[in-house]
Amino acid sequence: MKREELSDADCGIAQALGVLGDWWTFLLVRDVAGGVTRFDALQRELGMSRRALTERLAGLVAHGVLAKRAYSAHPPRFDYLLTAKGEALLPVLVALQDWGTRHVLGDGTLTADGGDAEVRRAEGLVGRRLPDLEIKDRSGAAVRPAEPGEWTVLFFFPGAFAPADAHAYPPGWGDIPGTRGCTLETRTYADRHAAFATAGVRVHGVSTQRPDQLAAYSAWAELPYPLLSDPDARLAAALQLPTFRVAGADRFKRLTLLADPKLTVRAVQFPVSDPAGSVDEMLERARRTL
Repeated sequence: MKREELSDADCGIAQALGVLGDWWTFLLVRDVAGGVTRFDALQRELGMSRRALTERLAGLVAHGVLAKRAYSAHPPRFDYLLTAKGEALLPVLVALQDWGTRHVLGDGTLTADGGDAEVRRAEGLVGRRLPDLEIKDRSGAAVRPAEPGEWTVLFFFPGAFAPADAHAYPPGWGDIPGTRGCTLETRTYADRHAAFATAGVRVHGVSTQRPDQLAAYSAWAELPYPLLSDPDARLAAALQLPTFRVAGADRFKRLTLLADPKLTVRAVQFPVSDPAGSVDEMLERARRTL
């Protein structure tokens, strides 16, 4: 099949490739999702020629994946932002990342623990600013993961369900290395919530579970802090967070961030092999950092 025929093919995969073109385009969408939105910054990050970058940005704008927003009139300069159509690609990027981590960089084993490449990627989050995007709270309302002006701990966990929703755990969940300990971790953060508040730090838990599932679990566990839902993998894709895929759903590997009032990541815990001990470690780290 010739390249020019792809957009006319009666196949969703072929049609998608007709829009996305080549692997540079996926990396462009990845970096824009991560907050790199200006031409010169994208060129620095990707090492593309100006001509190649111009052509690909123009193509993504023409196809409605990106939108241009002017930030300078003289000379004309633009931010390139994901449209709703572009954001719909984010689960695809997360799936590609998971496949590459598991089957190219790894040996194909399904695990919620971290590998070497994921550890390096997680450590690289220090100094990065949290993306300006919204996910959902347990009521389904759109919220930011953290607010400017506040120190925030964001702990990402694979999944925790109230006893009434225990059927929602995928088959074999407990046999996947790294999945156990979510209830212990969330409850330990609840036990230390007053200590974090005294230190001037807010605590937010983040999962890919549905808001209603998080609401039921939060009520059952009597958590004094919010649990947030990233079901569309927006935050996962923007920060390239470690995930694993099971029963057709993406789940976070256990990871914790400490963000300062400017929303800059100041500390990362990954991998988290001791769910309870990691809470005390993060509390002490926060006290030392503030």
